[in-house]
Amino acid sequence: MSATRMAAAETSAEAVKAGYREFLFQCAPPYYDDPLVLVRGQGVFVTDAEGREFLDFFSGILTTGLGHCHPEVVQAIQEQVATLGHVSTLYLTEQQVEMARRLAEIAPGRLKKTFFTNSGTEAVETAILLACQYTGRSEVIALRYSYSGRSTLATNLTAHASWRPAASSIAGIKHVISPYPYRCPFKSPCDESCVERYAQDLEEAILTTTTGKIAAFIAETIQGVGGYIVPPPGYFQRIVEVVHRYGGLFICDEVQAGFGRTGGKWFGIEHWQVEPDIMVMAKTIANGFPLGATITRPEIAEAWKAKTISTFGGNPVAMAAGIATNRVMVRENTPARAAARGAQLRKGLEALQRKHEWIGEVRGMGLMQAMELVDDPRKKTPSPQKAKLLLEAAKEERLLLGVGGLNGHVIRLGPSMLITEEEMDDALGRLERACRRVEEKL
Repeated sequence: MSATRMAAAETSAEAVKAGYREFLFQCAPPYYDDPLVLVRGQGVFVTDAEGREFLDFFSGILTTGLGHCHPEVVQAIQEQVATLGHVSTLYLTEQQVEMARRLAEIAPGRLKKTFFTNSGTEAVETAILLACQYTGRSEVIALRYSYSGRSTLATNLTAHASWRPAASSIAGIKHVISPYPYRCPFKSPCDESCVERYAQDLEEAILTTTTGKIAAFIAETIQGVGGYIVPPPGYFQRIVEVVHRYGGLFICDEVQAGFGRTGGKWFGIEHWQVEPDIMVMAKTIANGFPLGATITRPEIAEAWKAKTISTFGGNPVAMAAGIATNRVMVRENTPARAAARGAQLRKGLEALQRKHEWIGEVRGMGLMQAMELVDDPRKKTPSPQKAKLLLEAAKEERLLLGVGGLNGHVIRLGPSMLITEEEMDDALGRLERACRRVEEKL
């Protein structure tokens, strides 16, 4: 890039940053001390306003599951927006029916009927309202460390103080202990014997903090914002037994874990052979286009008797993006690809853990992997400082990572599920160099 073009690019980037500070809410801060201004994306790479190319290893919070600007998805969107752009749910379109049919084909068990919205937050809202109408009850159980979205209801389901706005609490929601093996309150190392203790905690919460008649239990199959927390074997089977015994429905949150991300299965819950009563999806469902979905059994769907509408839910353009994304996922077999590349990623992360004791744990499934960073590996003291150092060091290596965990101390990795073996090796090389940069500063 010439000196003139570089100066112009830097001026443009600074103008965007200044505009952000002047015109946008500051409650949604971007990553990095000096935020990136992105202008282009292709596959697993993005380019900023200054012309620098980065390997995107977080894919817009696990959303561009086929990579940026996948040509088939782009073509489908372009063709649809030039044909029919919007009709609302007052009219029927072939695209909406086709997308719902495709979801029914890959969803577990008897899940068949879908309601489309624009986001994971709205999908969760729909699921909770539906569970309340079906059961005739209003109390809901969620997990600590969970994240459900940004609406009033969703932030109350969320169990991270930093994500809950002040003066917004609502009644009827209780939180039970998260199945967090690395920080298990019952036994170290956590194993299948702890599952009964988690089930006892759930049952005690139902009997002591609710009327004993719950509408639903909602849980992410792998807790995303919590830091990719994977429950111990047998957890969901036992928990759902308790939920059903007290008349509640199990709402499975696959917003981040769905569509092959966990490897080997289309949805995370399938690893535990549990059929949800209601399941919510978003993010990768349309490769970055705004689309959320709530799917359930026909008899549960029929319980919604009141009028409702979603002005943009089922939008033809969003449906076209979803159909094209699903078509590519099925053809490319994203569950199998995520399993293969996830194994490659896990091997690389475990090698890094052996070199750096401040990587307290490596965990995850498929292409949903994390590193929990600590100051003292014996005491497992969370280290948000090291996470920030690694985030910035990775940026210097032109690698984009994610951060999560209650203390912001977990590095989250979730690249495109179409990432190649060579691109994965490239990313691991950049991550290794970033870890060395951190080591030099400690």
